[in-house]
Amino acid sequence: MEGLLLGSVLSAMSTGLGAIPILFFKKLTHRWRDLLLAFTAGVMVSASMFGLIPQALEVSDTVVVSVGVILGVTVLSLMEKMIPHIDLERQQKVMSEKAFLIVAALFLHNIPEGLSVGVSYAHVNSELGAAVAIGIGLQNMPEGLLVALFLSYQAMNRWKAFLIATLTGVVEIFAALFGYGLTRYVEGLVPYGLAFAAGAMMFIVYKELIPESHGDGNERVATFSFIFGLLAMVILLDIFSA
Repeated sequence: MEGLLLGSVLSAMSTGLGAIPILFFKKLTHRWRDLLLAFTAGVMVSASMFGLIPQALEVSDTVVVSVGVILGVTVLSLMEKMIPHIDLERQQKVMSEKAFLIVAALFLHNIPEGLSVGVSYAHVNSELGAAVAIGIGLQNMPEGLLVALFLSYQAMNRWKAFLIATLTGVVEIFAALFGYGLTRYVEGLVPYGLAFAAGAMMFIVYKELIPESHGDGNERVATFSFIFGLLAMVILLDIFSA
């Protein structure tokens, strides 16, 4: 239980750790914004394809992983359609529809991530919980920066943007505790949660991050930034899995 609490808290607080740079940005140009968004996209793709999905496949099969990924994509797609439109010209201080989508989507997919951490710590392989917590913590860092960046674009105070970004990860702690207890009644939950998280991240990457990073004439540098983000996450995963 002590390992579960430590792992879930560290993975959840990684979201706030990743959002720290927003406190030092006085002004972010379109070029730097596109570079950061593309880098974050690369990290998320790498975390999904080389972290979450392989871990899910280790304890399940391609059918389970496919169901989890499709479920994650479907849930976020449906959620996007249900988000009401906000007239920003009359409500300039209100969070935009897109920013709200990002915050809500990351908050939502942090739930299965937390469940994955909790269920992993209940697994017979005691090292699985730590590995899952580290992997999710690593990809939570760019998520925190992503949320803080989008909120800062809405003329929101940087400290408030940082706080909201940090809070999106807190739900993982409660989800991890719930998942740990849930394993007594439901088996095979780990791969579904990991695959769901991967699907949710890939939806965000392709639907939001890549288009946003290619909309201001910075396609080439954004592409290189995406590759660097992908490789950075590969290196981190290799170091922590060694």
